[in-house]
Amino acid sequence: MSKLVYFNAALRQLNSKSSILKHSSRHLASFSLLNSNDTKNLEVNTIQKRLIQTSRFIQDAEKAVGKSEKYDFLAETKQLLNIVAKSLYSDKEVFVRELISNASDAIEKLKYAQLTNNQGVDNQIPYEIQINANDMNNTLTIQDTGVGMSKEELIKFLGTIAHSGSKQFIENLSKNNNGNNQNSIIGQFGVGFYSAFMVADKVQVFSKSYKDDEKAFEWSSSGDGSYEISEADGVTRGTKIILHLKDDCSEFSKEDVIRKIVNKYSNFVGYPIVVNGDKINLIQPIWLEDAKNITEEQHEEFYKFLGNMDKPRYTLCYKTDAPLNIRALFYIPTFKPSPVDISQEADVGVSLYSKKVLILSKANQILPRWLRFVKGVVDSEDIPLNLSRELLQDSNLIRKLRTVLTQRILRYLNEEAKYDEQKFMEFYSDYNLYFKEGIYRAADQNEKEEIASLLRFETNKTEPGKTISLLEYVKRMKSEQKNILYYAAPSREIALNSPYFEAIKQKDNEILFLFEQYDEMIVLQLQQFKGKQLLGIEQENMSEKNKDDLIIEGDTRSLSNSEAQELKTWLKTTLSSKIKNVKITNKLDTHPCVITAENMSFLRHLIKTSYMQREKVGDFFNLVNLTMEINPKNGLIKALYAMHKKDPELSKLVAEQLMDNSLVTAGLVEDPRLVLSNLNKLLEKAFAQRN
Repeated sequence: MSKLVYFNAALRQLNSKSSILKHSSRHLASFSLLNSNDTKNLEVNTIQKRLIQTSRFIQDAEKAVGKSEKYDFLAETKQLLNIVAKSLYSDKEVFVRELISNASDAIEKLKYAQLTNNQGVDNQIPYEIQINANDMNNTLTIQDTGVGMSKEELIKFLGTIAHSGSKQFIENLSKNNNGNNQNSIIGQFGVGFYSAFMVADKVQVFSKSYKDDEKAFEWSSSGDGSYEISEADGVTRGTKIILHLKDDCSEFSKEDVIRKIVNKYSNFVGYPIVVNGDKINLIQPIWLEDAKNITEEQHEEFYKFLGNMDKPRYTLCYKTDAPLNIRALFYIPTFKPSPVDISQEADVGVSLYSKKVLILSKANQILPRWLRFVKGVVDSEDIPLNLSRELLQDSNLIRKLRTVLTQRILRYLNEEAKYDEQKFMEFYSDYNLYFKEGIYRAADQNEKEEIASLLRFETNKTEPGKTISLLEYVKRMKSEQKNILYYAAPSREIALNSPYFEAIKQKDNEILFLFEQYDEMIVLQLQQFKGKQLLGIEQENMSEKNKDDLIIEGDTRSLSNSEAQELKTWLKTTLSSKIKNVKITNKLDTHPCVITAENMSFLRHLIKTSYMQREKVGDFFNLVNLTMEINPKNGLIKALYAMHKKDPELSKLVAEQLMDNSLVTAGLVEDPRLVLSNLNKLLEKAFAQRN
């Protein structure tokens, strides 16, 4: 026999039903006889692990003795077993979560039995969950050192689907008014065990009750409607489940695959989980700890465990028992999101746990989508789960949970803004578009205002670059001021030199400046804040929209009343295709005219959605009621009056250009190139007259 053939034979023998530990040293010695050239590409540690693939108590020492008894599943159980095995769970890998959860519950029940029963328990056997992934035998073994099961319990809990021992255990605790262990019990439906049949064509269960007078038994089934039970020898206290995997599920016999699944779903189970000899659940569920006791290093380690590469900018630990039981830990990243990050419909970055077991890795129902930049975990015992523990039920309860968490995050950010304004403004600069998205998406006015409390704006009363919140603005409002006033402009300079600002500055009110592209749309969605309506200053100027301002008789700087009325009538006729009214105003000082309308902000929103650029300019002017307000003191308006009879054609071009200039100033022309045609005609006419 060649050395390589001998080595393969040794491996096959090693993975037979005889004890792995019993033969491992002998075969390792045999392996050492191999020529170094045959093994130069193999790692010694890897070979050892494949040979042993075991730990302290996972052994192949168990064996059935005596005659087995065959039992049939109930008819209903057969049907449910088929549903569980084929369609209940969306991902096959969750069977690992279910079996580990059952193992954890078994240990929890044993600990309770130790506290309440006088019967002794072997304390030499540690509380832990052992997993052996054996890709050579195509098996996966999961073993616990928990309470174990008697023959009657095997029939009751494994022979009858949806009969949960954990649920019965919790009910008994409740009857005895002892709920200390209730929060540690994970199972509740009695179907998790049967998820094994999604991946296995045969399942063996060896179990020995912790009670001294109970024998050990083997339970086995191929999921075909029946199962067998027989006495067994060599069984350690607790339960050992051996899954003989289907050919198309062989990946679950690979150690690296099982490690990833355990880390994903069951990393925070309260007992050590050992995979092929290594404890792998090393990260602790720090969201259950007192926030004061969690170090910065622990937060950074846990933050990286969640899949993040940077350090958290903000950390929020939140615990409450009313109105819901919630244990949450939230992080806000340090990195600045890219435009792609902001625009894409990504999942929420928060994972949902129930009693430290992962339910959803992307819990989109738990936080609103605009908070997708928040990372972390939420653990709640009150979460209503469906049978597969993959979907949430009771929409009212979920909405309540979502509301509580959202409000807490918003309150935390407002607190941080007061505590360290500079740090908050750096965060705001990176993430403010998410807040604006939240206002746009929110259906509830209270939620809109809570989010809006985080917004920051420059005003005409602040220094350039200095911002205030809406709450600060309301506190600074004059007693006679009824509305929160705002003005949308590309820059502070344009805002301060706008005819609209000029028309209102005599009132000396504070005006919010909306510089960002989407700010005005968000204000339209918000509508009000703290009982105050948000109003554009164009709208504020229209308080007496149908009345002309009085012209002081004898004011040589201004047209007379009769001259102004004459020009007003001529402009209304000349520009009738675009405007519905002309008004005389004294609110302007340096500007010749201005355009006003009922809801200028909404009209600008139409323009930004490319309404006017779809060759529907005429339709736009027919739909809206634009008013031109003229300044009788302005030199251009006085010159237009003097010229409108002498040169009607040139006067019309000037009037139309004034109209176009006012539309651009009002933001009602998205593309200024649309007004160049009339400007060119005006220049051509002016030069022709000069020559």
